[in-house]
Amino acid sequence: MKPALLAVDWGTSTLRGALLAADGAVIEERAFARGILTVPADGFADVFDECFGDWRAATPGLLCLMVGMVGSRQGWQEAAYCACPAGFADIAEQLSWIAPGLGSSAGRIAIVPGLCCEREGLIDATTLATLPDVMRGEETQVFGALQSLQLQATQDAVMVLPGTHSKWVQVTGGRITSFTTFMTGECYALLRQNSILARTLSADESPFIESAFVQGVQIALRGSSLLQTAFSVRTLALFDRLSAEALESYLSGLVIGEELRAQSLSAHQRVVLIANAALTQRYQLALAQCGITCESPGAQVTWAGLSAIAQTLHL
Repeated sequence: MKPALLAVDWGTSTLRGALLAADGAVIEERAFARGILTVPADGFADVFDECFGDWRAATPGLLCLMVGMVGSRQGWQEAAYCACPAGFADIAEQLSWIAPGLGSSAGRIAIVPGLCCEREGLIDATTLATLPDVMRGEETQVFGALQSLQLQATQDAVMVLPGTHSKWVQVTGGRITSFTTFMTGECYALLRQNSILARTLSADESPFIESAFVQGVQIALRGSSLLQTAFSVRTLALFDRLSAEALESYLSGLVIGEELRAQSLSAHQRVVLIANAALTQRYQLALAQCGITCESPGAQVTWAGLSAIAQTLHL
């Protein structure tokens, strides 16, 4: 197969790339521990050439689309956020092209913009009347999921992207209309490592215990606040109500359950889960406690999204 696109996912800690055929099929993939935090401000072109220069040399004029934190202020070149609602065409119109003169990598290389939206804040405040939210990279995963699941323009869905900063994305008519960020993974890590609970939990990661996780989710859904329910990790251990091995899974359930408690979901909604295998398992279990079933598009959604964006370009 002849390469039609070099797709790059350049995040904070990792750098991934794939050669894609015209139909989006993956020809070859590579991954490097060269996230943007490892690259000096003037070193992005050199790192890019080291990792993918041979691919580009083998296919002169090959289009490259990059996604992720490479487009942040700490990345190669800042790509301005695209405002919601946004679809494939809106993203394609606001690509940030790497200008000639920025190293031997300059040419047909562009960074996909992230998305921004505004949520209601303080009505009577000038600067806080609305609260901004942003994403970088997740929008491309959402667009890839739309392609992979063959969601039509008339279909709506809620896309859930768990992680350090989980995203809940509303898709209407094939466009991202709004989204909300939850600091779920980061809050779990803070509680796990830097709170009084760290003294109760094992220093080493414990095996996942499904029953304890589900109990944590159920407590969160019935509770008033994570600020209150989190302390039960300590007290359940104090009174020997949960085993030491179960506490970590229970805490994970509390935190993810708190995220779900903030949602307004109904059984008829189409919920799509975009996550790795471990998080997919946990969120499927958690959503089941709300009577929600979900589907997953697989691991290649970033490449599918970049391929779909590329196909909207007229170069």
